Amino acid sequence: MLNAIIFDMDGTLFQTNTILELSLEDAFQRLRDKNLWNEKTPIEKYRDIMGIPLPQVWEALLPQHSKEVRAETDAYFLERLVGNIRNGKGALYPYVTEILPLLKENGYSIFIASNGLPTYLKAIVKYYTLDKWVTETFSIAQIDTLDKADLVKLVVDKYNISSGAVVGDRLSDIQAAKANDLLAIGCNFDFAKEKELVQADKVIDNLRELHTVLPSILK
Repeated sequence: MLNAIIFDMDGTLFQTNTILELSLEDAFQRLRDKNLWNEKTPIEKYRDIMGIPLPQVWEALLPQHSKEVRAETDAYFLERLVGNIRNGKGALYPYVTEILPLLKENGYSIFIASNGLPTYLKAIVKYYTLDKWVTETFSIAQIDTLDKADLVKLVVDKYNISSGAVVGDRLSDIQAAKANDLLAIGCNFDFAKEKELVQADKVIDNLRELHTVLPSILK
């Protein structure tokens, strides 16, 4: 039996808020420079919808703009995110580099399943050398439905996972776990919402707690 832990990336392993405001401000300043935006950068609105696929993000943040403008803004935003990661402006959550090797040493296979795009995820994995512990990183871009449950199913099917957990901070992670008969571990971190976390099987306040939570629930 394979014990697997599937992590979300944003708001779970990576402190997205460390580069979020910088990159989002850059993207909206570009829109201002093109006379396509004349208001404040909608950072709070983005925080509220954090965790959904980027195409849906731009539909929410730029509902009156054309698909072309959204696509251009999306591409520039991604460029700025990656640039800020490579410049060391981001950060992992506390205990990531402590818990991942510990899980691996104890026989867990580790994966990442994220709504982030491949270029963005690769930048994080490379900068922080997460591939020392992570077997494979999966992006929402690999499936047509943009549904986190389907992305987790891709991981489950590829690696024949029969026992494991999904660790994430948003409802989509919890639902993805339950849709695939995995345990849902909710992270009470920056972007988490209490009304979503109540649906998780377990809730943790920091990643170090996985050390005690996992052995008791994965048998």
